[in-house]
Amino acid sequence: MAVLATAAGLTAGLWMLPILMGMMGYMKYDELNPESHPRSKRSLDTEYDFIIVGGGSAGSVLANRLTEISQWKVLLLEAGQDENEVSDVPAVAAYLQMSNMDWQYKTEPQPTACLGLVDGRCNWPRGKVLGGSSVLNYMLYVRGNRRDYDSWEEMGNPGWGYDSLLNYFKKSEDNRNPYIANTDYHSTGGYLTVQEAPWRTPLATAFVEAGMEMGYENRDGNGEYQTGFMIAQGTIRRGSRCSAAKAFLRPVRNRPNLHIAMGAHVSKILIDGKIARGVEFIRNGKPQRVRATREVIVSAGAINTPQLLMLSGIGPAKHLHEMGIPVVQNAPVGENLQDHIAFGGLVFLVDKPISMMQSRYENLNSVIQYAMYGAGPLTILGGVEGLAWVNTKYANSSDDFPDIEFHFVAGSASSDGGRQVKKVHGISDRVYNEMLKPIQYKDTWSVLPMILRPYSKGYLRLKSTNPFHKILIYPNYMTDERDAKILVEGTKIAIAMSQTQAFQRFNSRLNPNRMPGCKHLEPWSDAYWDCAVRHYTVTIYHHSGTAKMGPSTDPTAVVDARLRVYGIKGLRVIDASIMPNVVSGNTNAPTIMIGEKGADIIKEEYGESTIPIPPPRMP
Repeated sequence: MAVLATAAGLTAGLWMLPILMGMMGYMKYDELNPESHPRSKRSLDTEYDFIIVGGGSAGSVLANRLTEISQWKVLLLEAGQDENEVSDVPAVAAYLQMSNMDWQYKTEPQPTACLGLVDGRCNWPRGKVLGGSSVLNYMLYVRGNRRDYDSWEEMGNPGWGYDSLLNYFKKSEDNRNPYIANTDYHSTGGYLTVQEAPWRTPLATAFVEAGMEMGYENRDGNGEYQTGFMIAQGTIRRGSRCSAAKAFLRPVRNRPNLHIAMGAHVSKILIDGKIARGVEFIRNGKPQRVRATREVIVSAGAINTPQLLMLSGIGPAKHLHEMGIPVVQNAPVGENLQDHIAFGGLVFLVDKPISMMQSRYENLNSVIQYAMYGAGPLTILGGVEGLAWVNTKYANSSDDFPDIEFHFVAGSASSDGGRQVKKVHGISDRVYNEMLKPIQYKDTWSVLPMILRPYSKGYLRLKSTNPFHKILIYPNYMTDERDAKILVEGTKIAIAMSQTQAFQRFNSRLNPNRMPGCKHLEPWSDAYWDCAVRHYTVTIYHHSGTAKMGPSTDPTAVVDARLRVYGIKGLRVIDASIMPNVVSGNTNAPTIMIGEKGADIIKEEYGESTIPIPPPRMP
């Protein structure tokens, strides 16, 4: 998933959705191309070689790559349904959150963060749809930092260093930006299309220019170096979202050895004698079982994967005993929960009509530009136009290991008048009315400074043994004071950026309305910003680490470097859950990479070729 509900609500109102669906349906109804939707298999076989639980970013890759072996029969189980024409529209990403495509998770209240949100809880959107969170996210293609992966390998995970993993990033990629596509760090011809949005505001250019004024390079953050400013790259194709399902499943939907079952909520892994034999799932209200002759692969994401493992008896023994679940394998499942958080309240006003205001772009012309030409403001990546990686005083600037990432948005949570972003972020009435309502419908831009390597870690716990009950999420945001200090410094760098000539030509100025709950503190002091970041805390949707990869000597590890669950034969976890530490960037591209490497690991272990079948030519 990605970032910033702030941005996506800025460009389209609900009135546009039926028009978009109708026009896109008309434009595409007769296309005989690799992007036709897969069909859900009604009648399933009793057994398959491999069963993949979860059709998200990693699961889509696995289904594609494993069925390259024609004699392997693969079943992909997805709890949600298929994506649609509206979810293809980049700028309306916020309207997908809180919909039936979203699991709609919320964190449990905590005293150190989310204080200005409804009930003190942060919303945690997760994709309940074929393609998973790649259907809900903001499409930002970010790989992280070389040192992230080298540290994974140094922790005892051979084969997970950057030099090895770069090939898996490139394996997926079809980069359509000519100035970087042919560098050593990118490739063309893969399933996943990556490019810049074809339309941008003048503020996007100002953002990059401001970074250069501050001494940073304008560079590809997915290349040789990360530190610097850039126009965002995203997983889009011809101006539309390129989800993992569109990229990896649709082109292979007719393979006879691939069955896809949607609306299938897996409730339990069937384990007999420490061997995973299959799964039980609920479909159309009826329980069903299917057998795996080789392996069960859990790719349900960093929230649903640990829930399923614990429901199946794999998890902390004490907690399983409390829930009345027989312990099959004592393991630290649900621990090591990590996420990237940002400060959502950093808003600047400008004097010129150049921002992404909903009223300005909510029109038929924008719809026609998008539907007919794949152009116009609806192609912006959820409204996010720029990315940057900067160093606070707590980072060594000579190391190219920045500790803050900026997400630049040519608008703010006030740009839609509180219609959608307020709801998606879960902003309380008090915070919105006092801080944002006075500037609603005015031209603004915003930066969300995001901490890249948080010290605080949380955990998950079952609410009950009912697989339909949402798991309890304890993120422990900013329980380690160092995280808040880094976010405060990131906030101060963003304010300094607003004072550059690039932004001052628009008379950029900080929103003068202060955060409720923090007004007793000296305005704009470190103490004030510390309070503010704890009130308007937003997830950037990078939940990870809850089934940690590590060596057998690591008591916090759930899977080994071959992604096999310790103590259980025939069971792997292949998704963002396995990250030992969250990467220094957005997590969708790394999750796809994990799927690619996981597929090759499986092929190697069964003596099969890892040479991929080239994808069909994409228009």
